Amino acid sequence: MKYRDLNIQTQREAPNNARTEGFSFLVRAGYLTRENIPTQLGEYTLNHLRNLSSDPSFLETLALPIMSNDDETFFPISSGSIEVAHCPSCNYTERLELAQFAKNPFPKEDAFPLEKILTPDCHTIEALANFLNIPKEKTAKALMYTRIPDGKFVFVVIRGDMQLSEAKLKAHVGDVRPATAEEIQRAGAAAGYASPIGLKDALIVVDDLIPRSQNLVAGANELGYHLKNTNYGRDYSAEVVEDIVQAKAGDTCKNCGNPLSTITAIILATRKVYDFENILLALAEIYHDAKGLTIHHLAAPFDVYLMHIPGKELDTRAQAEEVCNSMQSAGITILFDDRDERAGVKFNDADLIGCPIRVTVGEKALKEGMVELKQRTQKENQLVSLEAIVKEIKSLLK
Repeated sequence: MKYRDLNIQTQREAPNNARTEGFSFLVRAGYLTRENIPTQLGEYTLNHLRNLSSDPSFLETLALPIMSNDDETFFPISSGSIEVAHCPSCNYTERLELAQFAKNPFPKEDAFPLEKILTPDCHTIEALANFLNIPKEKTAKALMYTRIPDGKFVFVVIRGDMQLSEAKLKAHVGDVRPATAEEIQRAGAAAGYASPIGLKDALIVVDDLIPRSQNLVAGANELGYHLKNTNYGRDYSAEVVEDIVQAKAGDTCKNCGNPLSTITAIILATRKVYDFENILLALAEIYHDAKGLTIHHLAAPFDVYLMHIPGKELDTRAQAEEVCNSMQSAGITILFDDRDERAGVKFNDADLIGCPIRVTVGEKALKEGMVELKQRTQKENQLVSLEAIVKEIKSLLK
């Protein structure tokens, strides 16, 4: 493939909208536009990755730091749009909204009698806990929804210190939306002071920690009042008892007991359906240095960046064409920079684009029957004879 055929446009400066170093180098090297649209070089590279993906060990071959479960594979990146819960100890990985964790109830207590108490201006869990001087763990948080397909009123109870995962809730009851004030009133609840006790025609859903939490403070379904010592089973029951709360950093891993971490990430694969643009970004994030990309040969779109330096006495371009043909015959993939540009421009572009090997055909070396070879990640150049160049490249690509 010739440089000019791909219409490659490199840039010396990082784009203003660069979210990460990897994205910046993909734009500077001409793989992407500033608007994150693949160029001809980018499309060529994506097609190369698609071809590689037929190998079952494709992602492992790319040698990326990934996090996986049975369904999805993630790549950690600061600009990622997905939050992931991950256990560094046992590698448990799940989207944060679906992650499970070990829940720790208070020691079991005897059930105390239900008691209605005045709680003025306590329409939030924080205000209630402060007013009663109790931990939020000793309260029951109420959330109210309406199921979209059938209009069913859905009343949710979780422990006061926790947050609901709407993704988990929807997995158990179907699609929902927040209930309106009219729907809440019709069910017999009071916003800010609600509990499942005494509701009419409601689907009660509780987190699986609630049956193990005794004597919680919950709403009395009356403005300005709460109930002390509510107990699941005695005072109310639920049609659905499931894990419906969201994990957070520091929660206990359900598999090994160590703390979970939360990480922002992008998705690389869902059940072996790959997101090749994200894979290209992940490669750029990991494989770059100060000069440009350094993608290893197992993933790079080309094995060799071949360039000629125009000479005064020898036709270096014609000799580069011969070298190119020899490499192609040996199965080596080449990006041939056939431009009549200054050597410094070509060297800079070679570093930006990041092919694993650069071969330079220049007049001085040609007079000795040699060409210059440089590995992208090495500092030193080496001279190799024209007869040995293919064999040398093949040995480096093993």
